[in-house]
Amino acid sequence: MNVSLQLVESTSIATPVLVVLAVDVAMGDDDSPLPTLLVTADAVSDAAARFLTSGEFKASLCESLLLHAPSGLQAQRLLVIGLGKVRNLGPDAVRKAAGTAVRLAKTRGIRELTVLFPEDHALSDEDSEALPCKVISRAIGERMLLADFDSDTYRSDRKDESMQSLVLAALSSIQKATREEIEIGVHEGNIVAAAQNFARSLVNEPGNILTPTELGKRTAAMCAQAGLACEVHSTEKLKELGMGAFLAVAQGSAEPPALIVMRYEPEYAVRAGSPAGSPVVALVGKGITFDTGGISIKPSEGMHKMKYDMAGAAAMIGAMQAIAALRPAVRVIGIICSAENMPGGKAYKPGDVLTAMSGKTIEVMNTDAEGRLVLADGLHYAKTLGATHLIDAATLTGACVVALGKLNSGLFSNDEDTCERFLRAMRIAGESFWRLPCTDNYQELIQSQIADIQNTGQDRWGGAITAAMFLKEFAGKTSWVHLDIAGQAWIEETRSYIAKGPSGVAVRSVLEWVRLFSVL
Repeated sequence: MNVSLQLVESTSIATPVLVVLAVDVAMGDDDSPLPTLLVTADAVSDAAARFLTSGEFKASLCESLLLHAPSGLQAQRLLVIGLGKVRNLGPDAVRKAAGTAVRLAKTRGIRELTVLFPEDHALSDEDSEALPCKVISRAIGERMLLADFDSDTYRSDRKDESMQSLVLAALSSIQKATREEIEIGVHEGNIVAAAQNFARSLVNEPGNILTPTELGKRTAAMCAQAGLACEVHSTEKLKELGMGAFLAVAQGSAEPPALIVMRYEPEYAVRAGSPAGSPVVALVGKGITFDTGGISIKPSEGMHKMKYDMAGAAAMIGAMQAIAALRPAVRVIGIICSAENMPGGKAYKPGDVLTAMSGKTIEVMNTDAEGRLVLADGLHYAKTLGATHLIDAATLTGACVVALGKLNSGLFSNDEDTCERFLRAMRIAGESFWRLPCTDNYQELIQSQIADIQNTGQDRWGGAITAAMFLKEFAGKTSWVHLDIAGQAWIEETRSYIAKGPSGVAVRSVLEWVRLFSVL
């Protein structure tokens, strides 16, 4: 299902629920709330007037006011959703408000919903180069579809409670240019949300179903539909390439590994080849479909969640789906390193020394630090395929969650320009990353006495940083960004605007980062 755009008169919208957004225009924290609807249609304002002046609705972020049989409207219900203080307005507030509307409708068994496009251009995004109406319509469209996702896939009593109709309605009096911007925003929102929901569906699958082989099959099917080239390799190819770090992680499981390679060629490259010096961007994802910790086994409490240790891979697969649809003018390679990390009789052990594809030797200090091992070979392989810029995503360390909590994911980079480009992309995407250091003075923390490096730090401190330093060794001089998404890959509690379960974090930011490389 997609979000559709309709041009309407406000009084003529026949819908089970008509959603309008409201803002608190009181400028000071101590001022009384002044809820104001972001539409100028008199019929809508009149229907909600006495509730907006009574004080019971303050228009705080995601606050809702549901009115039945609103006078003067054909809609069965009028739903007002708050955006918070006017000074805090932006696309993220719009996203959350749109998601809240969908989740509220779903809990009441309502399957059709129409959101009236806000007319107040205070809803601008100063960090985005896009025009405000495009940004707003994309934000609404994205979040409505993301809010429709539920993770109860395998319940025997599951009923299909998906929304049947999601509409973004704009008043027919809007200017043609505004309408065109809204149409572009809705189109992009549909594409991006579909990609993020695909990533979420992958992360949601249990490990006994989504094995590395099955991840390869589903990725190949997506690529065939999206028009991407895709190759799926396994053990013999890893041996041929000399991926000793990746193979070591995989060898403890009866399930074979999968090396998945996706390729996107922009139209200019298809027609005439890539101009000399044009960038080649590589997306590398950690795809551990189940992580026991290996010989360094994890505690049983919470281990069931380790099916989502492939969320970095899912994010990159989702980003590639969106890239194929939006067609930025830059070559992109997606590389997924997928395996199970199991404590079988052939499993690698603490104290083992591995030789990575790059030739670097690695002393294994802890087999539960496996994600960085598969990514090490993935990053180096991307460079052999011609990548000029690297980005990886992984649920890599609990230490990053300790450092940042669950409100931000970790961001690391070896290049200021590349990192700044990602920060711009993050702001467009509306996701939250916080940069942490990986400067050379941390490098001694991963030095090994017996090998070139070890796969954990020398003590427990700065674990997210030492993991990044390990990956930095394999990025080398190639511009590189590392995303540690362990804290945000899974939503532990249902929020007003999104369901509990996989989040699909990083899909949007990675997509926007790639789009900023477009050469045309």
